[in-house]
Amino acid sequence: MIELPVRDPCDLCEVAGREERWAIIDESEHTLTVINPWQFETGQCCVITRRHVATLLDLSREECESILVAAKRVAEALVKAYDPLGILTFQNNGVYSGQETPHFHFHVVPRQAGSDWGIGPPQLATFDGAGRRRGISHDPGGDAQRRTRVQVSAKQLAETADLIRSNLPPLRAA
Repeated sequence: MIELPVRDPCDLCEVAGREERWAIIDESEHTLTVINPWQFETGQCCVITRRHVATLLDLSREECESILVAAKRVAEALVKAYDPLGILTFQNNGVYSGQETPHFHFHVVPRQAGSDWGIGPPQLATFDGAGRRRGISHDPGGDAQRRTRVQVSAKQLAETADLIRSNLPPLRAA
């Protein structure tokens, strides 16, 4: 059985889309796309479910479809806004995968060369210029400083959310 992180109340149910730092970029019946207050990469967003579910395994078919539609939509906006080298998408299920809150969320991240991803996904270590030099393992010694650095001001988050929102493609009929 997948071990889940414990947060009661659920921090995403409590704050996503309600607090200024979690500005809504886009929304649908099943999802909210929000700016991630921890900007490891400028423009980093999360697609979260409106319904409180912990993992991918708990999603309905409709939620699965809505999540990927929302992720594609925000990815298109990120490409227009930032002209990134790539778009990283990831989602964690359980504490042993790195999940920190027991609410489904799907990261959509514009990647730039030489970024200081730091405590981000370890698979990035294999790509030249993706934030770590090849063969260098992550040193957790700078994580506390990095976590502080990536907590940008509410004003900067609002400006980033506005830019992304202004680049969303038009909604397409199903």
